[in-house]
Amino acid sequence: MQAWRVHRNGEPSEVMELEETDRPTPGDGQVLLKVLAANINFPDALLCRGQYQVRPPLPFTPGVEICGETEDGRRVLATPALPDGGFADYVVADEAALLPVPDALDDAEAAALHIGYQTGWFGLHRRACLQAGETLLVHAAAGGVGSAAVQLGKAAGATVIGVVGGPEKAAIARRLGCDLVIDRRSEDIVTAVKEATGGRGADVVYDPVGGDAYAKSVKCIAFEGRVVVVGFASGTIPAPGLNHALVKNYSIVGLHWGLYNTKDPAAVRACHDELTKLAAQGVVKPLVSERLPMADAARGVQRVADGTSTGRVVVLPAGGTR
Repeated sequence: MQAWRVHRNGEPSEVMELEETDRPTPGDGQVLLKVLAANINFPDALLCRGQYQVRPPLPFTPGVEICGETEDGRRVLATPALPDGGFADYVVADEAALLPVPDALDDAEAAALHIGYQTGWFGLHRRACLQAGETLLVHAAAGGVGSAAVQLGKAAGATVIGVVGGPEKAAIARRLGCDLVIDRRSEDIVTAVKEATGGRGADVVYDPVGGDAYAKSVKCIAFEGRVVVVGFASGTIPAPGLNHALVKNYSIVGLHWGLYNTKDPAAVRACHDELTKLAAQGVVKPLVSERLPMADAARGVQRVADGTSTGRVVVLPAGGTR
């Protein structure tokens, strides 16, 4: 079979190599899946760089989530077992963790539903307790993680403010349903949020960026607001001023979705049931901006790493048809 392999750490476009290799062999409790579509996530770039919290042994295949097909023809969502990730024709995954694909989604859309939307749902509902009528501020609103949070925020009845970089991404954020879009390149985030909320600020901030995005967020956070720390796509990890959190009376909460797989798998399945309902209603639908052939996977991972992509970029191996 074909698989993209990383033999040394570095930029994805430089270290990912497409090779012929043997199919992985399932262990106890695992199943072999044919990959129909593999979604590209920012952690795939971090894996290539050797900067992710999990560092698989070299060589490895990146690709942390897929839509796959079982031997009996069922479409399922899976997180492949590293070091044999999803940018391959076949993967193995834990059978107990497989989730059925919502009928409303095609292969590429389904591949993008799992991690990003689960992260958004747990972040907004379990960690931030977002309520209808509150104001949600989403950074990188046109990106893969941010676009999921925008849709889930609207589904929860929140007023959603999206922050983007550039007019192209601003147009996408508006189509996703943002009530207000702020272009950080030409507008001041703090001023715009305060004006939009009558000086109150955002009740919940969804931050997959870190760095300056976090610094601006805590300057326009509402009384009893919650900042959900999802990641650090900017490359800069903030150093929160806890005295500031005390004085302004807001919370800083972290969200590492992967822990729910081990700590509370029943909650993961319940979340998937809710996402399936929302997909059937058309309320959530992953924004797939690019569907790439297997040969272009390294280019796609690099685009996500560089922050030039919008929505989701999905790799379709030969088995992927939709």
